[in-house]
Amino acid sequence: MASLEVCKEDKFKEGEGECTSDGTVDWHGRPAIKAKSGQWAAGIIILLNQGLATLAFFGVGVNLVLFLTRVLQQSNADAANNVSKWTGTVYIFSLVGAFLSDSYWGRYKTCAVFQVIFVIGLVILSLASYLILIRPKGCGDELTPCGSHSNMEVSLFYLSIYLIALGNGGYQPNIATFGADQFDEDDPREGYSKVSFFSYFYLALNLGSLFSNTILGYFEDEGMWALGFWMSAGSAFAALVLFLGGTARYRHFKPSGNPLSRFGQVIIAAMKKCGVEMPPDGEEELYDVDTKDCSMNGNRKILHTDGFKFLDRAAFISSRDIDDQKRGCRNPWRLCPITQVEEVKCILRLLPIWLCTIIYSVVFTQMASLFVEQGAAMKTTISNFKIPPASMSAFDILSVAFFIFLYRRVLDPLVSSFKQTSSKGLTELQRMGVGLVIAIMAMVSAGLVECYRLKYARKDCKHCEGSSSLSIFWQAPQYALIGASEVFMYVGQLEFFNAQTPDGLKSFGSALCMTSISLGNYVSSLLVTMVVKISTEDHMPGWIPGNLNAGHLDRFYFLLAGLTTIDFVVYMACARWYKSIKLEKKCEENGHEENFRV
Repeated sequence: MASLEVCKEDKFKEGEGECTSDGTVDWHGRPAIKAKSGQWAAGIIILLNQGLATLAFFGVGVNLVLFLTRVLQQSNADAANNVSKWTGTVYIFSLVGAFLSDSYWGRYKTCAVFQVIFVIGLVILSLASYLILIRPKGCGDELTPCGSHSNMEVSLFYLSIYLIALGNGGYQPNIATFGADQFDEDDPREGYSKVSFFSYFYLALNLGSLFSNTILGYFEDEGMWALGFWMSAGSAFAALVLFLGGTARYRHFKPSGNPLSRFGQVIIAAMKKCGVEMPPDGEEELYDVDTKDCSMNGNRKILHTDGFKFLDRAAFISSRDIDDQKRGCRNPWRLCPITQVEEVKCILRLLPIWLCTIIYSVVFTQMASLFVEQGAAMKTTISNFKIPPASMSAFDILSVAFFIFLYRRVLDPLVSSFKQTSSKGLTELQRMGVGLVIAIMAMVSAGLVECYRLKYARKDCKHCEGSSSLSIFWQAPQYALIGASEVFMYVGQLEFFNAQTPDGLKSFGSALCMTSISLGNYVSSLLVTMVVKISTEDHMPGWIPGNLNAGHLDRFYFLLAGLTTIDFVVYMACARWYKSIKLEKKCEENGHEENFRV
């Protein structure tokens, strides 16, 4: 690349060292120097930022269902639905952040702007809780319900939590990709660190939530909501300051422009040539950028693949296109380079895999809603100490930490020793399949625990919190299994979408992971609504009534296990059909190009 050659000529003369070969630049827009930018010095700052921001987010999210039932006096089903909708909206906003990042702002600016919005939302929530919502003072614990609230007060609450949703949603997909940007994948040592970064990133996310799920969860369960929210706001502010403090060290990729226009050009160009007869083996007649320019908009070229033949028409050079080229003008709505066409193909190939992850996210979202309500109806005391139901998610976090270590240090090398290929360990698609299997086991475990909880529950209770003599620690296996499945599903998903999306759509790849969680929350809300409506016919209490002891939550868990099993079968078929993206390496110093398959 021209910038790399300039870097090598100028920087070595100045004695500053070698530049990165992946096209990253520093804060001033100059080619990034390896020794003075990125790598783990920047990566650790981003991991700490992620841990603090996650602490702040889950300080609100982990007990939101209890806040809605105890402070705003909503029913169990309404609270679970509202939490699912809110969590889903968080991840829908990730598409907004990814679009702005990939197209116009770049990842650094996008992360900074949305973190500011995140802090503002937390401050408004903290002030609203302290001054308005927690009334009378000390209400909101298990024993003291809060009074009614005006529409204006409730609207202020929803404004604050949806500002939090916007800030966190826009920030999350970009911070993961921005962290991966700090490692040059063309350098063998940094390339290995880049793969490891995703595991550590997910570990940082879970360690951050560990504090909020235990300490903050305890304060909020005892009715100290304002204190918990203020601590979340302080953590988010510290994360923002830390992120801005690392500005001089970061590496940056320049935004690649609006992907929607590029996609639209391919679709329209292909439609305009729908009547053109394509030769059987016409790859040589497809338009591509000059081979001397080994990148397109600073990104690697994508090699031609056989699938979605109709789209190849967008790159087919017709007689009219030849005339246009003679006049020195190419109409991008009639003729697109192969790389641009392959961008669309890549996204189309990813969609079936992405759709299969949504049902898994339905399982995952139960931790923030029905698992908490189930735990609240169990024995939550040890001697005189009361265990907040939401703090049981600590078993999920500890399971994530354990299985990340187990996979990276034990399973990955073990599988590599049995494989006869050069690839290391399980592929991302294989790991995601393992995650689905473990998720099925988690739902079966939750259903069995609920069967035994009902067996030891008092049927005549009114509020039913702590009404079963079955200890809340029987929930530990279902949380631990969810944690194990996350390591295989979500870490594998992050790596998969980052590796399989084109260079100009990396943030969009991370946003796909979050959008799958978003749709999982919406599907969960829809399932709960349908189950409540169908199961309450003929004046029956239903599967998920306000009094869980009169319902059958176990049947809902077994329903999810069945749906996930069907999803796993469909996923296996999609994974076998999937073809990996084929990229061209960036130009070497001598201009040689080498092809490789991801």
